[in-house]
Amino acid sequence: MPLSEHEQRVLQELEQSLYKEDPDFAERVRSETVYRHAGRHCAWSAVVFVAALLFMVFTFSTSVALGFLGVVVMFLSGMVFINNARRMGKAGIEDISRSISSRNIGSNVQDPREWLRGRFHRED
Repeated sequence: MPLSEHEQRVLQELEQSLYKEDPDFAERVRSETVYRHAGRHCAWSAVVFVAALLFMVFTFSTSVALGFLGVVVMFLSGMVFINNARRMGKAGIEDISRSISSRNIGSNVQDPREWLRGRFHRED
């Protein structure tokens, strides 16, 4: 159901007042998507999972309770990862990959490999 002219005008006034009062917040709200938010949570949960794994490995031999705490944190971070991955779905993954390719991160990853090939290439 489309908005009436009055509702559109009120919405535009609200947007303009938001841009005037707090332009940084307005820009963040405009650029933030559900996909980026969920992707950020997936990345952080993966970092927490690896940290909890390392914590478990190093503390399990000294204290079973601390090792079990690491397992619980790993489980919770895995659940956060799965929940946010479902929220992102296929469209979110495509949005993030488009964002990465627009920043030329993929080309930065390939450059060291090409440098190594050129560095260690044998001349016959």
